[in-house]
Amino acid sequence: MKRHITLGEFIIENQKDFPYAKGELSALLSSIRLAGKMVNQEINKAGLANIIGAVGLENVQGEDQQKLDVLANDMFISTLKNRGEICGIASEEMEDFISFNESIHSDAKYVVLIDPLDGSSNIDVNVSVGTIFSIYRRVSPIGTPATLEDFLQPGNKQVAAGYLIYGTSTMLVFSTGNGVNGFTFDPGIGSFFLSHPHMRVKEGGKIYSINEGNYVHMPEGVKRYLKWCQELDPATNRPLTSRYIGSLVADFHRNLLKGGIYIYPQGTTAPKGKLRLLYECNPMALLIEQAGGKASDGKNRILDIDPSELHERVPFFCGSTEMVEMAEDFIAKFG
Repeated sequence: MKRHITLGEFIIENQKDFPYAKGELSALLSSIRLAGKMVNQEINKAGLANIIGAVGLENVQGEDQQKLDVLANDMFISTLKNRGEICGIASEEMEDFISFNESIHSDAKYVVLIDPLDGSSNIDVNVSVGTIFSIYRRVSPIGTPATLEDFLQPGNKQVAAGYLIYGTSTMLVFSTGNGVNGFTFDPGIGSFFLSHPHMRVKEGGKIYSINEGNYVHMPEGVKRYLKWCQELDPATNRPLTSRYIGSLVADFHRNLLKGGIYIYPQGTTAPKGKLRLLYECNPMALLIEQAGGKASDGKNRILDIDPSELHERVPFFCGSTEMVEMAEDFIAKFG
């Protein structure tokens, strides 16, 4: 029988591929694994515990906070803080970043940006949700408090990124810049096992994922691209298939496995797009590029964008390379 490799074993065996401080980055990924297991446990009993629904407050994005948003945010912050590998953390759920100044963080070389529970509004209807994370090496001097500049780095400076998806099975998918690997959680044993090695997005994907309910608010180039996707043309395998869950992690994960494009453009209701550059677009862009795909804002490579604020929003086109480039062509031609 083939021996299944655990996440811990994989990290140890592949430390040579990790940039910078190998032991610290390994420990940081282990911390994310631990927090993910804790969040997964809470999600799995959400229907039985009093942790579904909104808390009656809005986050910094102006979105209704769900109870599990707050719970997941607290779990990841406390777990990452207790390990000492990072000097600060920024979360989609918080207006400002947190700097860790305790003695165990004095030599910390990394910062983490996190969307603790992406798609949380779907919890009440039992739809897959996830956690998205991004890891950077700090630019401020070691031994000093974390600064805003540590977090406002372009995506091409990420040393690792990934997501956890809490669905029919729980998976951790991540990259340290040497390909993408996926690990599935075995709840009976309590470990993640390598289940999807060397993940590659399919070329010639047939799925497009977009909230077509916002069609009237979209730029003309995006409208033309959607009509092109829907046209009957056997020579180009059209029409394509529309699939949209409304949970970025779930939509991205499906398209990564099956081939496709995810689109959230700017529009009259979202002039700069809806997705956050630092918490959602950069980590997903790193993953899709490492899997052989492409991510852009419709014109420019996502990973080359210099962020100007923690909660900056950008349009997002991500998936199979030729599909993203086709969408870019329509935008270049029609705006």
